[in-house]
Amino acid sequence: MPVFQTKAQADELFGDLFRILAADPDFAGELERHRLTVALVHTKPDVTIYLAPGEVHVDEVPAPPVLTVKMSCDTAHALWAGKLLLPLAVATGKLRVRGSMAKVIEFAPLLHPAFDRYPDLAVAAGLAA
Repeated sequence: MPVFQTKAQADELFGDLFRILAADPDFAGELERHRLTVALVHTKPDVTIYLAPGEVHVDEVPAPPVLTVKMSCDTAHALWAGKLLLPLAVATGKLRVRGSMAKVIEFAPLLHPAFDRYPDLAVAAGLAA
């Protein structure tokens, strides 16, 4: 049984997670410093989160991203909940990245606060983290 029962549920949870990160001046500043824009493309249900310095767009990609990260919503849930390690997700093909490897290396450390915030957000949304 999938973790997310509706698209609206996934939109809200992932949107909230990345709006919290984008509001962090350190996160936004690092995106700007590294000139990073990222499209997090989730499937089953289909949800796209577009990140740019100071911006989060749900289901809208206003400009071509520097990085595109694609995974299912179930994989994203396991990843952010700390049940699936990022290198293992990449190695098994559960998570695919398109873009410069140098930009991936710059982006990955910026995601650490997401791992801290997601479990509480998931529980608040009625999902087991």
